[in-house]
Amino acid sequence: MNPSPLPYFLGCPSWSENAWRDYLYPADARATEFLGLYSQVFNAVEGNTTFYARPAPSTVERWAQVMPAHFRFTAKFPRDVSHAGDLREQLQSALDFTRLLAPLGPRVSPYWLQLPAVFGPARLAELAHFLDHIGVPVAVEVRNPRFFTRGDEERALNRLLHGRGVERICLDPRALFSCTSREPAVLHAQSKKPNVPARPAAFSQHPQVRFIGHPQLEANEHFLTPWVGKVAEWIEQGRSPYIFLHTSDNRLAAALAQRFHQRLSERLPGLAPLAELPRAPEVEQLGLL
Repeated sequence: MNPSPLPYFLGCPSWSENAWRDYLYPADARATEFLGLYSQVFNAVEGNTTFYARPAPSTVERWAQVMPAHFRFTAKFPRDVSHAGDLREQLQSALDFTRLLAPLGPRVSPYWLQLPAVFGPARLAELAHFLDHIGVPVAVEVRNPRFFTRGDEERALNRLLHGRGVERICLDPRALFSCTSREPAVLHAQSKKPNVPARPAAFSQHPQVRFIGHPQLEANEHFLTPWVGKVAEWIEQGRSPYIFLHTSDNRLAAALAQRFHQRLSERLPGLAPLAELPRAPEVEQLGLL
């Protein structure tokens, strides 16, 4: 069973969360079944794992057999491409990575280039060269504070991306950083994620959003509301945005994504519901919402 077509792409950082047996996956689901189950509910996933390690060719072939044609996998370029110095010198490695994922075809679209905080305005020529020669759709996430000042340096970045139809990935960590919990998972997430302003951008048909949520689902409502409006606006403009929902340990990421779609359905009557997996208990029974 495939989910009904949606006018946007919705997902989580991964599909491999054992805790989702509590409310999304059947309790007896095997880990090898997670991708197939996940892709019955959501139509996109972040490729976070590829940032840390390249998958084996056999793994890519297995993904290709399971992922539906409409599914989108925003695979991150490995960190030895994005974080290892001059991007122009990493281009061949990046091209090799795209060839590795070639069996997935258009399901990998766009590739994500997550740049480190040390990648600043003086290096924009590297980025332009990389984008002009990589040959696949790419979206870019920046973390250098100088790209968030609304000054000439940020405008130069935006012109570079907009002129090439390359999306600037919008990271919104405000809900995470509103949390005062001392739980290790929260502290770890706050130490890893940059506390940068949200910068919604629509430089193509596919705006890209990463929402890093509060570990208590109800605490996200205030922060979700503007995104419900923005994503609805993009859809009404004929765009197909991507939105990915995280929580600190991602135990409730799928529940947060389900909640976002519910809110969006209230804003856009007629939006198809997400599929419900057989034998998955209701989220409300767990007291999550």
